[in-house]
Amino acid sequence: MAKQYRLKAKCPQCGCSAVMHLTPEEIEKKFGNVPNAKLECSQCMEKYEVAMKDACPEWDKECQAMK
Repeated sequence: MAKQYRLKAKCPQCGCSAVMHLTPEEIEKKFGNVPNAKLECSQCMEKYEVAMKDACPEWDKECQAMK
């Protein structure tokens, strides 16, 4: 089973929390190798960005190590 990473973010508009459990392949496909992840709140539909280092520090550490 592939390792999964937990991405956590909080909508700046309504405060709703988002949590995703993704494999490295899913993260690469959804967000790419970028410093900020673009998200959309499932409650209020606000589009916002969150720093990958804050949303998933473990993934960001490994991602930076690959550069």
